[in-house]
Formats: sequence, structure tokens, C-alpha cells
Amino acid sequence: MKDTAKHQGLRNQLVSLLEQKGITDKNVLEAIKKIPRHLFLNSSFEDYAYQDKAFPIGAGQTISQPYTVAFQSQLLEVKKEHKILEIGTGSGYQTAVLCAMGAKVYTVERQIELFKKTSVLFRKLGIRPKYFASGDGYKGLELHAPYDSILVTAGAPIIPKPLMAQLKIGGRLVIPLGEDVQIMTLLIRKNETQFEKHEFGEFRFVPLLEDKN
Repeated sequence: MKDTAKHQGLRNQLVSLLEQKGITDKNVLEAIKKIPRHLFLNSSFEDYAYQDKAFPIGAGQTISQPYTVAFQSQLLEVKKEHKILEIGTGSGYQTAVLCAMGAKVYTVERQIELFKKTSVLFRKLGIRPKYFASGDGYKGLELHAPYDSILVTAGAPIIPKPLMAQLKIGGRLVIPLGEDVQIMTLLIRKNETQFEKHEFGEFRFVPLLEDKN
């Protein structure tokens, strides 16, 4: 599991591309510059790891394209020590970016196969989310609520009510809403009952799966 000067050079190029696409949060850009994305991919994709593309990671899931990771991270307005709930750990790349930004990350993955694979990778890379478990993202993680922000990394037809309930007042919930194509949506909690909603155009995500058991 090597991270070479060549990989660093490719990350620098990727960061330049993200800046051209409108990512301005220096904290986000520094994290993407730091995290070796090629180690989160199947080795057959390693040569393409720093292209702005999504790739399959098994279990019918994908690692989001770097622009999407950067865009969602920027919408969160992450501050050091922020408590962030991530729904859909997947490959763990987004988790690693948030950890590199200084957040305390609580992350949930429904697919057991991915959960096991990513657990091993986190240990190898020394990435330490505050909490990592397999579970139903629709239910959130009440145990550690409330959160400064919540990030959903899969397309959801609706905003799960438990996630809204687990958000701090003033907190930010970023979720791609829709069936085939999603609208990136930001909710800011104003008080116990009111949320301010903002929409940021179309993105494509794998669906957020609900535990039917």
C-alpha cells in the first residue's frame, strides 16, 4: 500500500481541477490533497484514481467522483471537532476526507461486505472515525445525537425523519434527493420545527438502501 511522489503530484493536479470547478474551501482542498484515493479503489482502477470519476467498489456501490466528495464536504462547512454523522461509509474515502478536516466522524454502512472491507482499510491507513458500524442509514444514529452536520452519500427518495431529528439547531444536513437523478439538497435547522432548504442542481448517486428486516 504505497503512496508515492507521483500519487501526490496527481492529487495536486486533481485539486487544481476542483478549484477550476468552483471548490473554494481550503480545508476541503487540503484534505483531498492529503488522502490517497488510489488506496480506496480496487487495484485495477489505480491508474485512474485521480481522474474526476466515480468507480465501482463492490456490493453494487461506488466511490463518488472527487468533485462530488468536495462539493458535499464544502456544503457542510466543517469546523475542527465538529460531530458529523455520515450515512453510507462505502469505500471510506469521504470518511477519510472528513477526518482529515478535523471532524469527529460517526459513520454507518448497511452493506456488511463493504463494512468489513473498509474496517480493514481504516486500520491499515490509521484512519479513526469516532464510531463505525453496520446499520440502517434511514434510522441515523440516535446513540450519539445531536450532530453538527449530517451527510448522506446515497440518493434518497425522501429525507428520513430520524436524520432531521438528530441534527443540532443551526446544523446542516446534506442529502441527494430523488430516484434516478438526485438534487443535491442542504437543510439548515433553524429551530425545533423549522428547516431552511437550499438546492444545488443534479447529481447521480447509488440509492440509499433501507433495512427491510
